[in-house]
Amino acid sequence: MGKPNFLFAGLVAAVLAAATVLVAFVYDLPIRDPDGVAVPTYVRLPLIVFASFLVDVLPRAIGRHWPSPRAMARGCVEVTRERWGRKHLVYALSGLGVWYLSYAAFRNLKSYVPTVNHRLWDQTLARYDRTLWLGHDPAAVLQSVFGTGWAAHFFSLVYIAWIVLVPVTLAVALMWTRHISAGSWYVTAIAVDWLLGVATYFVVPTLGPIYSHPSLFSSLPHTDVSGLEESMMTTRQAVLADPFGTDAVQTIAAFASLHVGIMVTICVVAYFIGLPRWVQVSGWVFLGLTELSTIYLGWHFFLDTVGGAVLGAAAVWIAAVGTGNHVNGWPTLVVRAEDQPERADQSSAPRSLST
Repeated sequence: MGKPNFLFAGLVAAVLAAATVLVAFVYDLPIRDPDGVAVPTYVRLPLIVFASFLVDVLPRAIGRHWPSPRAMARGCVEVTRERWGRKHLVYALSGLGVWYLSYAAFRNLKSYVPTVNHRLWDQTLARYDRTLWLGHDPAAVLQSVFGTGWAAHFFSLVYIAWIVLVPVTLAVALMWTRHISAGSWYVTAIAVDWLLGVATYFVVPTLGPIYSHPSLFSSLPHTDVSGLEESMMTTRQAVLADPFGTDAVQTIAAFASLHVGIMVTICVVAYFIGLPRWVQVSGWVFLGLTELSTIYLGWHFFLDTVGGAVLGAAAVWIAAVGTGNHVNGWPTLVVRAEDQPERADQSSAPRSLST
């Protein structure tokens, strides 16, 4: 603990896994591969790892030896030896294992929420939202400002882009970066996000405005996320009717918003590890768009996004302490010997997740 590795993230994953087993045993619930309905993890995960490896190696090999195919083939071997030594293999594979364990446990626990806690807080949160917005519903205000035409499709695109963005950032931190301190800090923070997030799901179970107040969104056109909204409710009903009768997991839980929480984590980590300014600005802009899209489309109440922001910032600090990236408790990227390259022919250690 307190070092640039995945020991603290492993502790978080172990807590999540133990909670999953305990809840499943007490309430007689199945433990599922959260994405197994589409493509089993034992197929999907190796493919993702292999694709990430190719993206790391091929461009470098091609750039060095273009246009000779034979030389490019030798270049692949050279780059693999340079960038995929024992130290990085241990780092990448251990981080990947911890990530998947925490993710799978998080998704299963999220699926258990409606069985464990039957109370829903949607009406309460909706009332608080209207109080904070001076008697108006936040989604209705945003729809009146942006309209219900192009904005619905734009915010739908933002929502889907977030789904793609998070796995890409994890691939960067685990597979492509050679800065172990920064990468372990970020991956650990995501695991803490999942731990804190699923805890709030159990304490304050909610469906979200799109399900609890559907009339507010009846004027929106059919978008790319409309089918997702429908399929998530269908899956929830199937899981609640017979948990053992389906291989799916239910995924509806609004408070706190991990869309906002994880984006806050991304932005804050990007600041502390010193990523280029354009990356940081882009992150904060996308965070703002993410918050607007989740409220506009009805995925979250306004208070969900506030709770998510607090959660995401707390995860960065907890992970900073857990990975030793702090000075007197203040999050600070600490460069250690572990961040030095393995081969003598490599130059100084990169200073960001993007390299």
